[in-house]
Amino acid sequence: MPQTSETSRETSRETRRFHRKALASVAAVTLVATGALGTAFVPPSTPAFAQALPQTPITAPEHPPGSFAPIVNRVKPGVVSVKVKLKDDASDDEDGGQQNLQTVPPQLREFFRRFGEGGPNMQRPQRHGGGAAQGSGFFITGDGYVVTNNHVVSNAKSVEVTLDDGRTLDAKIIGTDPKTDLALLKVTDGGPFPYVKLSHGAPQVGDWVVAIGNPFGLGGTVTAGIVSARGRDIGAGPYDDFLQIDAPINKGNSGGPTFNVNGEVVGVNTAIASPSGGNVGLAFAIPSETVQAVVDQLRADGKVARGYLGLQIQPVTKDIADGLGLDKARGALVTSAQDGTPAAKAGLKSGDVVQAVNGDPVSDARELSRRIAAMKPGTRVDLAYLRGGKSETAQVTLGSLPNDTKLASLEDRGSRRGDSQPRLGLGLAPADAVGAGREGVAVVSVDPDGPAAAKGIQEGDVILDVGGQPVSSLSDVAARIRAAESDGRKAVLMRVRNDKGTRFVAIGLQSKNG
Repeated sequence: MPQTSETSRETSRETRRFHRKALASVAAVTLVATGALGTAFVPPSTPAFAQALPQTPITAPEHPPGSFAPIVNRVKPGVVSVKVKLKDDASDDEDGGQQNLQTVPPQLREFFRRFGEGGPNMQRPQRHGGGAAQGSGFFITGDGYVVTNNHVVSNAKSVEVTLDDGRTLDAKIIGTDPKTDLALLKVTDGGPFPYVKLSHGAPQVGDWVVAIGNPFGLGGTVTAGIVSARGRDIGAGPYDDFLQIDAPINKGNSGGPTFNVNGEVVGVNTAIASPSGGNVGLAFAIPSETVQAVVDQLRADGKVARGYLGLQIQPVTKDIADGLGLDKARGALVTSAQDGTPAAKAGLKSGDVVQAVNGDPVSDARELSRRIAAMKPGTRVDLAYLRGGKSETAQVTLGSLPNDTKLASLEDRGSRRGDSQPRLGLGLAPADAVGAGREGVAVVSVDPDGPAAAKGIQEGDVILDVGGQPVSSLSDVAARIRAAESDGRKAVLMRVRNDKGTRFVAIGLQSKNG
């Protein structure tokens, strides 16, 4: 019995220990379950959870997929801000509106005017008080050559560039080309410099592009978009071949580069179309192949010499093609070949249709002008053309395009003299200097708000007589106008010729100071 009693007591003690262990187990399970609901602490030493933790922290990739950061990091050091101190007589553009069109390349003026006040703007330098302006540019060589826009540095007294690392260095103008709105600068101290490369291939519509520049003087600003169109003709000149991009571009981006995804420069930002002067997604850039051709000549000679045929040409429309018996409207129709010019010496004449240059087809008159102008004087080219429905060929040695210094505006001449030169709103050049014949003076630009435009005078017209007297130079025209003023006349009579014939036009005289 004692043994039985002792055994019973031991059994009771074992039973109580079992119950305590069981209750502890239930409590532990309750804590874990409650912790899973977020209302209690879960000990971190549970073996199952420790084994599931990764051995190294999870980190995001350095650059997310689709990021432009690798491109920007690589090319941004080669982009600079360009600061210009203007000459005393340069306009500061005080009204904040469109840039003075006299500093805009002639082939762009009509495009800007077409939209009226507040319309398309050059991506001009950002103007500041005290006769200063800012734009953008980029190094193309390690020894300091910088590309920018001509209109950024026009009227410049001095030029500085600010690098991505904050250094500001002096630069000198090596050469400019107003026809394409390009300029080449040189920084001589502080090199070698980081530089970027021009693309040898044209981008496709839809390709991604990245623009870097100095909008509103902020410096180092990056925007992205796509190539919206190619071969844009946005003016009345023969060299229009712009890329259209939708990367946001604003004032001060002038001369800045647009890159492809390989970090190559595909264009130089030059103009936007905008009702407000700010970005609306219509920006225009000079393509890299044009930039390369111009920069090579500026670097070698400080100027650009263009090939010259001496032809007056017009597009081949569908109606013209039908009349000539052509299967499609392509090529450039010759309206005249100026006596003594390379084309005339090679035998080309009115009515010929130029269809190929060196075996490459010519789509239209604009392409012919652009391709010939891209060649150097003295280059020998093979022209394929149609005459009377038959294919002909001619070998032509290109001449030199007449110098732009012959293209002077009457109102500019008067302004420099400080007198009250009558303002007709015309830019004129001797007709023989631009292949428009041997008589008269040719109209090379027209102010749409001037009195001549109101009477229907257009670019390409030739003024034969002024005040009943024949004219052959700018000084002849100015003298005839002064004579009309001296006689107290309110208008001057001009005899004007164009492709529609000859007519008389009476143009009211307005004083430059009036």
